[in-house]
Amino acid sequence: MDVHTGKRRRLSSDINVVPYIDVMLVLLVIFMITAPLLTQGVEVELPKTEANPITPEKEPITLYINARGQLFLDVGEHTSEPVSDDDIVRRVRAVMNNNPQELILISADKSVQYDYVARGMSLLQQAGVEKIGFKTEPPSRKDKSG
Repeated sequence: MDVHTGKRRRLSSDINVVPYIDVMLVLLVIFMITAPLLTQGVEVELPKTEANPITPEKEPITLYINARGQLFLDVGEHTSEPVSDDDIVRRVRAVMNNNPQELILISADKSVQYDYVARGMSLLQQAGVEKIGFKTEPPSRKDKSG
């Protein structure tokens, strides 16, 4: 009851929707700006990735491929010398006989041609490998920011 006039104020049952419309328009603009950014491709310089690191009980066997396409295997003797295709198949097959579910990683130089990587994968498959992964390095802060 209004004290000054002695009359009762009438209650308003209307909802003021103007603030809601303002909020919806702001959200619409935000989504219109961000949606195209989410669908565009991002330039990625393989082999850098933000994948979660593998934390196995022991270090997995790795097939290394240098920039010239030479293959190195960290199993057996002379791990710092290039290995022939037959030696790779023989050494990896021996490992797979002991543990058929062994994960074998491929660590290839980022400048190596893809056919060398495919050749390495083929050799691992010939040796009976079922689980093949790729070793990568996480991007540095500089790569993320610019």
